[in-house]
Amino acid sequence: MREKPILRVGTKFLIPFILMFALYVQFHGDFGPGGGFQAGVIFASAFILYAIVFGIAHARRALPAGIRRLLLSLGVLIYAGTGVLALAEGGRFLDYSSLAAQPVLGQHVGIFLVEFGVGMTVFAAMTTIFFVFASRDPSAREQD
Repeated sequence: MREKPILRVGTKFLIPFILMFALYVQFHGDFGPGGGFQAGVIFASAFILYAIVFGIAHARRALPAGIRRLLLSLGVLIYAGTGVLALAEGGRFLDYSSLAAQPVLGQHVGIFLVEFGVGMTVFAAMTTIFFVFASRDPSAREQD
């Protein structure tokens, strides 16, 4: 893609806006349409666009397999940990009302944490799936 400077510059211009939109969808998820899954896919699309335009090798350096594995694990732990925390506070699993002194505040905190965990997991899963399928070298697939 080195012979396509307009595409490269356009991509560098678009990626920050894609990431900002993903953050908007993430943080607006408990007030309207959107949330962790949608934000994770949008966030991953920015990295996939980067990989398509600048090459898989550059994208792998920007987002190594170890970081993706860490994000996958952390996302699941945040989701499950929110439920366990609700249990520890005397509520039911993923009953957010027990997470704060005021039930409405607990609902907001719980939804935020769960959606954040889902977003991280979906982002890491989508980028990992892309890197696995985009790799033509069988030895490189084992790294993901």
